[in-house]
Amino acid sequence: MSMITESELQEAPVLDIDPYDMDVLRDPYAFQAALRDAGPVVLIKPHGVYATGRHAEAKAVLADHARFMTGAGIGIQDIRQPGEFRIPSRLLEVDPPDHTQVRAAVTRVLSPVAIRRFKEGFAERAEALVQKMIDLREFDAVEQGVEAFVLDAFPAAVGVRLPRTETLAIGEMRFNQSGPKNALYHAAMARAQPYLEWFEQTVQRDAVLPGSIAEMLFQAEDKGDFDPGVASNIIRSFVGGGTDSTIAGMGFTLHQLALHPDQWAKVHADPSRVKAAFEEGIRHEAPFQVTYRTTVGPTSVSGIRLDGDMKLGVFLGAANRDPRHWDRPDAFDIERPQLAGNHLAMGTGAHACIGQMIARGESEALLGAMARRIKAIELTARPTYRPINQMRMLDKLPLRVTPA
Repeated sequence: MSMITESELQEAPVLDIDPYDMDVLRDPYAFQAALRDAGPVVLIKPHGVYATGRHAEAKAVLADHARFMTGAGIGIQDIRQPGEFRIPSRLLEVDPPDHTQVRAAVTRVLSPVAIRRFKEGFAERAEALVQKMIDLREFDAVEQGVEAFVLDAFPAAVGVRLPRTETLAIGEMRFNQSGPKNALYHAAMARAQPYLEWFEQTVQRDAVLPGSIAEMLFQAEDKGDFDPGVASNIIRSFVGGGTDSTIAGMGFTLHQLALHPDQWAKVHADPSRVKAAFEEGIRHEAPFQVTYRTTVGPTSVSGIRLDGDMKLGVFLGAANRDPRHWDRPDAFDIERPQLAGNHLAMGTGAHACIGQMIARGESEALLGAMARRIKAIELTARPTYRPINQMRMLDKLPLRVTPA
């Protein structure tokens, strides 16, 4: 196949849609289709940034840190610029080779033995919560279900105390902060303000729980695996990336299983299928809808010329429904072939989600306990979504369960 020459490169098509408009955040699918159809990479006119919503281009950008760096931040703001600076995540906003040592050290902490030990705690908590669900019969599967579970199981493993109000306020701040300075951004910043000092204190050495991932990260810092101060930075990223996203993914999965009784019947008959159900849930609706990279210099993607030092939004939610890659992309199908490792909900390349084993362990525990003990689940009212700049997340999911 012949290479495209410089003279054959095309300018990025212009898409005059604001992905952060409230109506788009509540219902992003028309925007996603327009983004994919406009071209392999487009210029989002309202914000002056590039964007891609196609699977092949999204995967290529995420895997190529030499041309598309994270050091300017993974949100739409350029954290190198005056007035936009914040301390970068040492896991998410540093590129190789500096990133390589940190990630390798964290990977050693998250050994299979450690994850297996934490999974035992997940299973115990899941059984207790499912009994409460059965006792209630009708409940909000967000607040009383997946939020209750994750905000109990995750802190015990990671080793930080995460009360609901404070944790959700900090999460909404972080994920609205990744977008433009719109009304959501300002409201979330104001809501989180009373809890910023608490959050800073809760990720310090003297506040973490013994025997936890956080304690092991501080021990790694003591051994010289990290520079001083990096352990608390990583724990901050764990909390930010590991609570809201898992809550969202598990909520999406339950929503779709409630809408498709035939698929719930399959997981009830074989609870091991909850693994595939969760993967399809986060493909069908990606918790992180967009992550950003910055062009290191002038470059191109799929014949589109890109200027240097420009933000490029990788719209994961759009890529995970790209009909160029997926058969029947809008359908929820737990028997979809080649699912695990193929969707982009947890990223790819050097910055793929490092805590994905924890998220999968939590989902397997709760959804598996439900599959074993609950014969049927159904919606009792229409679910609602919580608009957030970077994320897609259910706000209410009213369910009724029938015990097995």
